[in-house]
Amino acid sequence: MEYLNTIEPITMEQFLPMVIQFKMDGWRLVQICACRLPEQYELSYSFAKGFDMRTLRLTVGEDEPVSSITQVYPCAFIQENEVAELFGVKIESMENDYHHKLYRIARDTPFKEKG
Repeated sequence: MEYLNTIEPITMEQFLPMVIQFKMDGWRLVQICACRLPEQYELSYSFAKGFDMRTLRLTVGEDEPVSSITQVYPCAFIQENEVAELFGVKIESMENDYHHKLYRIARDTPFKEKG
C-alpha cells in the first residue's frame, strides 16, 4: 500500500482557503515548521489523515504578516507562538498570543538573524 506524502508550495492567497478545506476534509494539523531564508521565511504546515501527509509550504517576506490558523485549528497556538517568538514571523489574529513570553530566552527572536 502506498501512502501520500507531499510538499505543496502555495501562495498567501491560497493559504487560508486550503487550511479551511483541510479541516473540512478531516485532516489534522501535525506541525508548523519555520526556516530562515535570506530576507524571508519558509513556513511548512503539515497535515495528516490516516497515514497520508500533506505539507503546505508558504514563503513570506520578513515583514509580511501571516494569518493565524487558530480559528480553524485551535491547537496551532503553541506552534504559532513559537514561530513568532523564535523567528520573528508576524502572525496576525492569533488566539492565545503569549506576546513573546512562551520561552525564557536570553534574546528576542534568536533564529531571525541572517545566516
